Amino acid sequence: MNLLELFVDKGLISAGDRAAVEAETSKKRPLADALAEHGVSLEDALGEVGKAYGLPVRLLSDPPANQEVFSYVPIDSARHYGFVPLNIVDGALEVGIIDPDNIEALDALQFISGKIGIPYKIFLITSQDFNRVLDAYQNFSGEIGKALSEYETTTKPASLEMHKEAGVPASSEEALAFEEESLVLTGSHDTLKEDAPVTKIVSTILRYAIEGHSSDIHIEPLPSKTRVRFRMDGDLHTSLELPAKVHEAVIARIKILAKLRLDEKRKPQDGRFSATAEKHRIDFRVSTFPTEYGEKIVMRILDQSASTTTLESVGFTSANLATVRDIMKVPYGIILIAGPTGSGKSTTLFAMLSETDREIANVVSLEDPVEYEISGVSQSQVRPEIGYTFANGLRSILRQDPDIIMVGEIRDKETAALAVQAALTGHLVFSTIHTNTAVGAIPRLIDMGVDPFLIAPTLVAVIGQRLVQKLYPGAGKPFPITDSLKVFLDREFADVPKEYQSALPPFKEFYHASSVAECPNGIRGRTAIFEILRMDKKLEQVVLKEPVEEKIYAVARANGMLTMREDAIVKALTGEIPFEEINTLGGEFFSEEKKD
Repeated sequence: MNLLELFVDKGLISAGDRAAVEAETSKKRPLADALAEHGVSLEDALGEVGKAYGLPVRLLSDPPANQEVFSYVPIDSARHYGFVPLNIVDGALEVGIIDPDNIEALDALQFISGKIGIPYKIFLITSQDFNRVLDAYQNFSGEIGKALSEYETTTKPASLEMHKEAGVPASSEEALAFEEESLVLTGSHDTLKEDAPVTKIVSTILRYAIEGHSSDIHIEPLPSKTRVRFRMDGDLHTSLELPAKVHEAVIARIKILAKLRLDEKRKPQDGRFSATAEKHRIDFRVSTFPTEYGEKIVMRILDQSASTTTLESVGFTSANLATVRDIMKVPYGIILIAGPTGSGKSTTLFAMLSETDREIANVVSLEDPVEYEISGVSQSQVRPEIGYTFANGLRSILRQDPDIIMVGEIRDKETAALAVQAALTGHLVFSTIHTNTAVGAIPRLIDMGVDPFLIAPTLVAVIGQRLVQKLYPGAGKPFPITDSLKVFLDREFADVPKEYQSALPPFKEFYHASSVAECPNGIRGRTAIFEILRMDKKLEQVVLKEPVEEKIYAVARANGMLTMREDAIVKALTGEIPFEEINTLGGEFFSEEKKD
């Protein structure tokens, strides 16, 4: 019995599909791909082919992080024979192959293994993963590998100063428009080689982080290597591993760009620099941190085009969007955005400020640091080391005849009291506060020492938010809501007033992320989920008499407030986010439901 007959007997494909699959494989198409075209999921198809050939299957979430593996297999061979290097484990080269019937590929692997003196182990991979690895091989690793080779062959000593050559731009913004710059990097104790290759390494890392829509870059020293990770869609992914010997040169390059002290390695430092990519400016906020094996650097990527983000694009449902715009019509008071670090609070604040009339209003912001530039807003960065704090800055702003004030964060009693005073004297104040929920913001202000009788008349609203992963358009795979899920949903929304329940989408189906050609994992970017607590007369009385979270929540719920998790459920029902994101918000609400 041949393989296709076996698959027919197992019910994977019909007898009628067998001829079509056979015809496709005769044209050198991988068997797993051909099976997937005829109703078999790609994972199941790969698993069955792997079993038939006795090969383990490897599903890749990321291209290989260890760039050294690419040096063992020539790229032309990888492309021609249909295999790619994946990793080196226990002294063996792991190789991903898409066609286990390709005798030429197996012979080529045998030859390469003998030549480099390293045994190999074959894994069956999907053609999509093969192409992703090949792309990474050709692009990222190719550029980094070339720069590392140049680094190895360059031995010229260097000094502490910048070396300007003819035609080389002087500013970091110009230099990092991903053009080459000659920069000499040595510190007072260590002699480093000429850093032109290091310049290329750093520039390539930055460019690929931007192209991959990363929010942060982590460059961290390990005992025998340097690991580079990109944060994409909220999760860190290892994107590159570099030899440990280049770590100090890479760190020094970034410190020079960020105007940090090269000789200070014992204490953390903060700085920033700018680059130009695709004709718009990218800011990099740099933080160094001393570790056991050297300095770690984290860079936050701030795309200045994000300063034009609109309220429509941050993730408000139509009902919440109408509420927010109504809230912003008030002439004075405090509007707070609540959430942990990295929850998108600043983006929402900037989107709200972008809708203010900055021609007729004096809008002033106090930030730490200034992340995005907003046209028409007087932006100032606090500097606690010289005594310029949020509280001191807010006092000065009140003497600047402001109409609208944005305070980056209310983090202490003094700043909170001044924000309340500004609201009482006729100013509209926007700020953020670190609480887990919108309801928790009121007790937090009271804990800071703000009297409830001052909160009640000044607090306009609190918007709680988190970030969740977003489905790539067309990548959502629907599945029907089971009876058990329906019970959970009915229970979750049972106490929402009837007049607000009509705005909820029907409980018909959720969506899993599925692979599409343009987006292999079905996820692209993040969106925010919200809860909006709006002050009214009833809530004012609760704040004055019994400001505990349970009482505050009860009034907000009666006013139609949906929690962040419920907002996530709504977005999952409409196919904006994958079903699995609901459970990232605390608790296993749908723990009994397994992905089909």
